[in-house]
Amino acid sequence: MEKIKFGIIGLGNQGRNYLINEFDQGKIENGVVVACCDINPVKIEKIKKETKNKDIVYFTNYIEMLESGLCDAVLVEVPHYQHPKVVIECLNRGIHVICDKPAGVYTKQVREMNEVAKKSKAHFAMLFNQRTNCVYRKMREIIAEGGIGEIQRVNWIITNWYRTQYYYDSGSWRATWAGEGGGVLINQCPHQIDLIQWVVGQMPKKVRGFCEYGKWHDIEVEDEVTALFEYENGATGVFITTTGENPGTNRFEVSGTKGKLLCEDEKLVWYKNEVDSAEYAASAKTMLGINIEITEVETDGKNPQHAGIINNFANALLGIEEFFVDGTEGIRGVELMNAIELSGWKDGEAVTLPIDEEEYLKELNIRRATSRHKVVDDSIVMETAGTFGSKEK
Repeated sequence: MEKIKFGIIGLGNQGRNYLINEFDQGKIENGVVVACCDINPVKIEKIKKETKNKDIVYFTNYIEMLESGLCDAVLVEVPHYQHPKVVIECLNRGIHVICDKPAGVYTKQVREMNEVAKKSKAHFAMLFNQRTNCVYRKMREIIAEGGIGEIQRVNWIITNWYRTQYYYDSGSWRATWAGEGGGVLINQCPHQIDLIQWVVGQMPKKVRGFCEYGKWHDIEVEDEVTALFEYENGATGVFITTTGENPGTNRFEVSGTKGKLLCEDEKLVWYKNEVDSAEYAASAKTMLGINIEITEVETDGKNPQHAGIINNFANALLGIEEFFVDGTEGIRGVELMNAIELSGWKDGEAVTLPIDEEEYLKELNIRRATSRHKVVDDSIVMETAGTFGSKEK
């Protein structure tokens, strides 16, 4: 069978990982890397020595790579601000594209990208590898089928992102408003921010964000966040994250009138009410509670992660299966991140979704204008200089 010919733009940690640990290891059944691009020749030479694939053509200009005719599809692995521009260049040329998270830094640029995607004949996906996790897929399925009734509360404590100052000092773009556009929300948490709306099946209507900037590290962006959500039906939510806590916690809980789902330690537990709690509260002639059945939910056990997304994309292009992720959905997570950040800048004032895109961009640009310039020690990491370099996670 013919394989999809992939190109990779950006040979930082993520781009290298996909080439060396996914394609080179034979995990992408119907895809092969034919071209790679990075503006840093040193990274190109390093990759040449590491990869098993000696037929790759290398470029230092991604436009030249796109116009070479070599690629059917492209993986975009550049810094956050550059995601929409590079994706648009691919889509305008009819080249299929998978973009790493997040879709962008602010919704205005992501919306522009989505408009191009809607008009393009090429397919666009986000690399939302956490959506392949059997636990999250099962949670989504149970909620969508009404298994826990009407949603009452959504809680996610995701604080196992501990990072050192050494980590933040390892990249000139890292943890700056100008280089990255945010901190723990936009770097560590895009997958959880995506999942919290994908699993629950809805976006909140109001958000309050309480952000701490440089609380645990010498950085200018947020490294601790508590966000409060309010949903259309009156349900509430709490999202807590930080890079300053060790040991951390990863506990995702969704409660409804028929029970709750608890995801922790890679297990999914379903607490089932014998009857709907709202109906019971209104009609019961007793002060006692409701009988509960507690079960650990069986899943299909599959969690293919990055390889799963890339394999699905290649297979879907070949007509073997349906596309799993629509890239235009990436705007939802960016909007949630923007809402939390904007509320944080406004001392926790409630922000209604959809957010005011112009207000957010104005406030972001104020911070970008005074963002610090970091000089990186080459002994820590060889950092790409200039535009459209690679992304180090």
